[in-house]
Amino acid sequence: MQKKLLAIPVLLVALTSVASAEDGKAPKNPVAVIVTSMGEIHVELWPKAAPKTVENFLDLAEGRKEWKDPATGKLVKRPFYDGLIFHRVIKNFMLQAGCPIGTGEGDAGYTFEDEINGKGLGLDKEKAIQPNGKAHPSLVVESEDDAQRVVTAAVYKKLGIVTDEQLKSKREEVDKLRKGISLLGVYEGSGYSYDESLAASKPDKGVIAMANAGPNTNSSQFFLNLVDTPWLAGKHTVFGKIVKGMEVVEAIGKVKVNALDSMPAEEIKIVSIRELKEKKDEGEMKK
Repeated sequence: MQKKLLAIPVLLVALTSVASAEDGKAPKNPVAVIVTSMGEIHVELWPKAAPKTVENFLDLAEGRKEWKDPATGKLVKRPFYDGLIFHRVIKNFMLQAGCPIGTGEGDAGYTFEDEINGKGLGLDKEKAIQPNGKAHPSLVVESEDDAQRVVTAAVYKKLGIVTDEQLKSKREEVDKLRKGISLLGVYEGSGYSYDESLAASKPDKGVIAMANAGPNTNSSQFFLNLVDTPWLAGKHTVFGKIVKGMEVVEAIGKVKVNALDSMPAEEIKIVSIRELKEKKDEGEMKK
């Protein structure tokens, strides 16, 4: 199975709006408490931005959803994240967890689609090829030739070109679209799809988002951002933000890691992930 990895360099994206609890008021959205071996992290989840993703995350965390145990190959229903490790930590980037085998190659035994509002992120207004002829930094390509190949493939897909005859008859359309295609168009040509009905959510510092191996390959792995990562906009479902415990995330982000795979030299475990419940009779919050 392909390892769930994140792309890595940089894009300006438009406004997003998802309610948060940073104004000091109790959030109306669900809050997940991630208890780690280095401390607690409270994450406000955003159902309006990613309803299926939030539901999947909480159902796995609480043990309400069946998943395939990689050790036995059988379906089980128990808290998924308890005892898993942060298998990938990159300083000044992100922390990644949610792999049941601890290597980055495992998942819950199923995948589901992305939940991203591409236009809400402004990807339709960002040209894939800049006026100076260079590729947009968010394409994350190694050369200008690679950028042109990616853009051309997206143009062909958008115009339905699969034969040389079709290319000849649509040459002018191809050239025009190649110059003007947006990041949104290129990503759609790579297999991503978007939903304008969702609240747009940028991959800023402190967010929680789904790790994946390409379009619509979400499962159980997630990452927590140590910094803003605008180049990931449109490629990963962002479904919440840390509201307490950012210092824990930053401390994990500074641990010693193996140079080859960015795995912490000493295991950092997730003890549990549970939704924070409101204790109505006492007017306070409890786990």
